[in-house]
Amino acid sequence: MSKYEHVLLAGSAGEIEVLVEPHEEAKGVVLIAHPHPLYGGSADNKVVTTLARVFRELGYATLRPNFRGVGASKGEHDHGVGETEDLLAVHAYARQRFAPLPLPLPVALAGFSFGAYVITRVARALADQGDPAERLVLVGTAAGFTEGGRIYRTEAVAADTIVIHGASDETVPLANVVAWATPLELPIILVPGADHFFHRKLHLIRSIVQSAWRR
Repeated sequence: MSKYEHVLLAGSAGEIEVLVEPHEEAKGVVLIAHPHPLYGGSADNKVVTTLARVFRELGYATLRPNFRGVGASKGEHDHGVGETEDLLAVHAYARQRFAPLPLPLPVALAGFSFGAYVITRVARALADQGDPAERLVLVGTAAGFTEGGRIYRTEAVAADTIVIHGASDETVPLANVVAWATPLELPIILVPGADHFFHRKLHLIRSIVQSAWRR
């Protein structure tokens, strides 16, 4: 991957560290959220960097923020509430820097695990503000009752959302994601043999997004 910039943005709990990769001929901008910060999640997670790589290949500038308490980001874990506020601040920065109105580049959203859950909240907030995301990619989406006793009430998303899940995911059981997706009539792309972290299956995430994305 190309070299990225370390950007520090002002957030309600202090500075937000964002790893930014501009694109000289950007077709769009994507904000990518990482897995649970209390269990080793960071912007350097392999699923997150895989998503960043494929979006750069699709012609997007990428922004990978660290959640509160990770890297140089200040504050403490806030169970998705403060994290949503922070990602909205990152989105505002992305809009101002790369996709200013009135002729904006599209801004897409992507996330993995806890990050996917937060992305659904961000997408809902942006839609309510009249500035909906171009499209979402959700991988290993945290939904329902998960490992460690955590419960996620994942928001509804647009019908063109790309949802990818591992068939052997024990952290977020497939049944949880099916229960969330069923009333939305939302298809799920299942990766056989993949665990929650997609060990040895990252290339499949890459090929799925490449083939499914509107160009």
